Amino acid sequence: MNMLLVFLIGCAVLIAGYILYGGWLAKTWGVDDSRPTPAHEMEDGMDYVPAKAPVLMGHHFSSIAGAGPINGPIQAAVFGWLPVVLWVLIGGIFFGAVHDYGALFASIRHKGQSIGEVINANIGSRAKKLFIIFSYLTLILVVAAFASIVAGTFNGFNADGTLNNDNSSVAVISILFIVMAILFGFFVYRKGAPLGIASIVGVIGIIICLFIGIKFPVIHLSMSAWMWIIGAYILVASIAPVWILLQPRDYLSSFLLYGMMVIAAVGVIGASLSGHATTQIPMFVDEKLGTLFPTLFITIACGAISGFHSLVGSGTTAKQLDKESDAKPIAYGGMLIECALALVSLCAVAFLWTEAGAPAGTPTQVFASGLSKMVALIPGLAGAESTLFALLILTVSAFCLTSLDTATRLARYMFQEFWLKPGETPKDAKGFKAILCQPLVATAITVVLGVGLGMNGYATIWPLFGAANQLLAALALLAVCAWLGNIGKNNKMFYIPMAFMLIATLTSLAQTIMAKITALQTAYAFADAAQLVLGALLFVLAIMLTVEGCITLFGKKKAAK
Repeated sequence: MNMLLVFLIGCAVLIAGYILYGGWLAKTWGVDDSRPTPAHEMEDGMDYVPAKAPVLMGHHFSSIAGAGPINGPIQAAVFGWLPVVLWVLIGGIFFGAVHDYGALFASIRHKGQSIGEVINANIGSRAKKLFIIFSYLTLILVVAAFASIVAGTFNGFNADGTLNNDNSSVAVISILFIVMAILFGFFVYRKGAPLGIASIVGVIGIIICLFIGIKFPVIHLSMSAWMWIIGAYILVASIAPVWILLQPRDYLSSFLLYGMMVIAAVGVIGASLSGHATTQIPMFVDEKLGTLFPTLFITIACGAISGFHSLVGSGTTAKQLDKESDAKPIAYGGMLIECALALVSLCAVAFLWTEAGAPAGTPTQVFASGLSKMVALIPGLAGAESTLFALLILTVSAFCLTSLDTATRLARYMFQEFWLKPGETPKDAKGFKAILCQPLVATAITVVLGVGLGMNGYATIWPLFGAANQLLAALALLAVCAWLGNIGKNNKMFYIPMAFMLIATLTSLAQTIMAKITALQTAYAFADAAQLVLGALLFVLAIMLTVEGCITLFGKKKAAK
């Protein structure tokens, strides 16, 4: 495989998909800038706040990315480079980007409400309850996982008790970055500072934060201490007005992304010019994770399609969209950028594969190591390898932290919606529901469940997240498909993605359930029991919701209408 050729062709295909298929979708669905978006109609200074497209793009991409488009393709490389590339391109253009764009567009036509409310309005209240339960369980897994990942990245001690200055540097930089984001939001949204000038100052500030963190790694706390701190942070960040932290921090984080993509391009080109463009990773490899179907389509996750994106699009992005035409570059385009990042990740693992066979280490380490080593091949840049490695690790950690508090805010929305009747807001709730719908209470419950799970070994149930996340995508596709059908719009572009993802994810969950039943017959283990119970619950919820949706799409309900 020639890395440079695959990357260039892949990017060309993604750009063509954005222009042609994305443009056709916008025309077919009736995108109309004359319609005011919920951000303007319902502006409240907290959740509904219009944002300029570049700022909102930064929030949206930083929230949906996390480590997904890096981890997934690298893990899936054991299936060979060709299946990964094909699924990233085909899945990204016709599955993932359609899913993200559709979820955001449906939400802005439903007052910026979540996919749960879209389901309530177009399928039924029982289906809404089922979807919210399913989504909330998935988000708890996200909070547990990302809290543990971030705490591990900040952990100031090695296994032998010695100080870990690399992790301390990342922690210091992250804290300074949050402070800088708050200042950025204050001056841009409250003092009217020009976005262009503020962006230049922000980029300079990022460089200063990096310098201070690398030179002065002064914070050394244990992983458990960081879990408590992260819990407190996401509790505050998830109920604070979006202009204070969420919008500015995510916008500034996007510059880390742009820098990472530049490093990737330089690395791939540098490796090519140095004669290292052709790699030895086979076109197909023995199936080590399981059978290619359904494992490949679950493992790649955010690199092609992810249900978490629908929750971000309909949870926070829809409440900040300035005009309807912004939805295409932010949602459809944002997903295709993730696809490009997935191709970069594949290039990184392919390079290391050529150097020494299948690489060891976490996917994040493989990603950072591969790109930094490629850049180091360029004459004069050999000494930059360690600095670039640290910068890339920091960038991935920043995305994880962004996804963490976004997931917490989304879980709060879901928790509140579960107790409300159609058309109600948290302010309309009475009695005990009014208490549960308080933002602080709803967020605190989510943080306790998520962080508590992360502290007590989230890894015991993490294997279910991949299938749950992809199944969530299938259910979101079903919801948008039902809405478009109900308003008389063409919804046939959803049929194949919806059916394929349902079959793939239900198959994966069924395999997990059967494997855990077999394991428990031999010996009891909490991890196996937990995966069995949660897997069965998710499977049943998905089947029930799918039946409800199909009745709406193809059955008596549609005929009656």
